[in-house]
Amino acid sequence: MIITTQNGKSFDTQKDLTAPERHVLQKLFLWQSMASSLQQFKEKTNEAFNKGWNNSGRIYQSPALKTIVHDLETKVIARLAESHVE
Repeated sequence: MIITTQNGKSFDTQKDLTAPERHVLQKLFLWQSMASSLQQFKEKTNEAFNKGWNNSGRIYQSPALKTIVHDLETKVIARLAESHVE
């Protein structure tokens, strides 16, 4: 899967992320749409990285993943701001 951030950086998840990072990222995509606050999203992010893949232990974020997670955080902020306008 190719992910392009809002600032135009593209990442190929097969090449740029490890299998455990991809697994956690799938969870974060879900939480991006469900989190009721940025704080909740960050808590779920930390929890996922601490538990790891199938509770295998902590996953350290590559620079690519850090960029993607930051992009997801900005999307959460935008979604929450949009929901307050309606």
